[in-house]
Amino acid sequence: MFYDLTNLRLFLHVVETGSITRGAGRANMTLASASERIRGMEETLGMPLFVRKRHGVQPTLVGLALTHHAQTVLQQLERMQGELSAFAKGLKAQIRLLCNTAALEEFLPGALSPFLASNPNVDIILEERLSFDTVQAIVEGKADVGIVADSVDLAALETFPFGLDQLVVVISRKHPLSSRRNIDFKEILDRNFVGLTTGHPLQDHLDDHAVRYGTRLKYRVRLGNFDAVCLMAERGIGIGVVPETAAKRCQKTMAIRRITLTDAWACRKLTICVRSFDELPMYTKKLIDEIKAR
Repeated sequence: MFYDLTNLRLFLHVVETGSITRGAGRANMTLASASERIRGMEETLGMPLFVRKRHGVQPTLVGLALTHHAQTVLQQLERMQGELSAFAKGLKAQIRLLCNTAALEEFLPGALSPFLASNPNVDIILEERLSFDTVQAIVEGKADVGIVADSVDLAALETFPFGLDQLVVVISRKHPLSSRRNIDFKEILDRNFVGLTTGHPLQDHLDDHAVRYGTRLKYRVRLGNFDAVCLMAERGIGIGVVPETAAKRCQKTMAIRRITLTDAWACRKLTICVRSFDELPMYTKKLIDEIKAR
């Protein structure tokens, strides 16, 4: 097989210089050796890679296709060598992971701990962001991996399914609504709420939907996490809206009931997004594979 790394490098030199002679010079080969290698590649393929002209060569359509693949292979090799060299020197790699509230608090802790335990040379910078902001950061190359709700445009990114984020209402068992199994958001807008702190992405999400109904949520108190919201709901201070996973967990120790929100926006598909999986470092690919299989 003539598609070894030496031949691929030679091929790219010839493409860049437009000349087998100059390409051979860049590759530190004799013209005869370079010509033989190019000819061998063409014979293996069964098609010409170059159009020979009086003052040089130009790649054929097949040659242009090979140019793309050769560049990809060599770039990936360089990244691999860089990563391995860094590990050999004892340097730590970093993965910047952005995600929404549900992923951060309910899904990722259990998924990340095995990866971090088995990869001591990799650190994860984990930040909570709105899904729109996460997508923008991934597109701009400011983060490596994102976990977002499917309500945002992901057409520019490569995606993988992660899980479901169903929002539910949490109330005390003595609340007048405690017999309900399902409810629309607009039915509870006149109730007192126990909310999350100002600026919390999930609470901003709920506030936005309340505004669309022409009102604002009435908060008795605003707290920092789902468990605290559920605790206040248990004590009858107000109703809260949290991910179903959080409500189920809190129901094991608290006298609360959960009511499924029936609004379409209240059941969101969580999606892993990256710019290009193939271009990610090995350890980032490994992280994505592990959290996908959690």
